[in-house]
Amino acid sequence: MFSLFKKKPNKFIVLLIEQAALTFKGVEYLQEYMETHEHVLAKKVTRTEKEADEVRRILIDELNRTFVTPIDREDIFALSRAIDDVLDYAYSTISEMDVLNVEPTSFMTRMVSLLKDATYELYMATQRLEGHPAVAADHAQRAKALETRVEGVYREAIADIFSGPEDVHHVFKMLKRREVLRHLSNAADRVDEAGNLLADIVVKMT
Repeated sequence: MFSLFKKKPNKFIVLLIEQAALTFKGVEYLQEYMETHEHVLAKKVTRTEKEADEVRRILIDELNRTFVTPIDREDIFALSRAIDDVLDYAYSTISEMDVLNVEPTSFMTRMVSLLKDATYELYMATQRLEGHPAVAADHAQRAKALETRVEGVYREAIADIFSGPEDVHHVFKMLKRREVLRHLSNAADRVDEAGNLLADIVVKMT
């Protein structure tokens, strides 16, 4: 009987949670790839990215068909885009590593591990957004803190690849590694953007 009066979860928040969950799942696959370098994991990230794109398409369609939203529609759209971008960069990272046969480095592995923790914090933030916005804000801040650590490792990695021998073979290897590192850095930037958007949403909700 009590279930009849239970408030239904907001459809937009449900879709954001689903997006965040798929992003976390995709980055988990990326971390496995860093450890094993198995081609099948690249396919899993590709599939997960397509699933997340479909969720985002549904969210945008719902936004276009809904007159009143519980959160500003611009905020919903921007948060969805930021979360989507994180997975897009995870996809481009693993795609280029797989195609260009780039071997994972310790720097890449560290960045992905931190990125996985950050996407988990985003996932938790979306889950808590409706019922416990203050807790959601805390998870968003944790995600932002992890992004800062990713950028620290990125700077270490860039310094390292430019300190090697100056032969043609090294230059090609350096360029490929730098491109992969750039994708991971961009993914972290989008985590930071999502964290900021979540914090703004919480302020508007409370």
